Amino acid sequence: MRLTNGRRDDDVEINVISLIDVLLTLLMFFVLTTTFVQHSRLQVNLPKASAEARDPASQALTIVVDREGHYYVGSDAVQGQGIEALKETIARVANGDHDRAVVIRADALTANQNVVTAMDALGQLGFSKLSIATTPTQDAQGK
Repeated sequence: MRLTNGRRDDDVEINVISLIDVLLTLLMFFVLTTTFVQHSRLQVNLPKASAEARDPASQALTIVVDREGHYYVGSDAVQGQGIEALKETIARVANGDHDRAVVIRADALTANQNVVTAMDALGQLGFSKLSIATTPTQDAQGK
């Protein structure tokens, strides 16, 4: 015969639901307040002007992309379509000077693909000094 002292042996449980709620709240807080660093930022060198006279041989090569996607290298229009025609014209106008600075002047309404095609052609030819021409906004001009 077994004698009991009047107490039942209940299973002891620990309720962790409130602990999980607190941990999820902290997790959401940290995720929402964390600043994420962008490692792949495109660095663009904007053209600079000075009052000094420049040597005409060191002038930057200019590539113009109009609204319809037509390319002009210097004063020469690119004849034909595609990247190969653009590369041939750039190589002809540059005369093998791959250390020369290049300025891309693209219309604001041209497709991004046209600018990327010009950058791709320059990269395939070995040009590394690239600038994209911009104009200041009205807010920047008023300051």
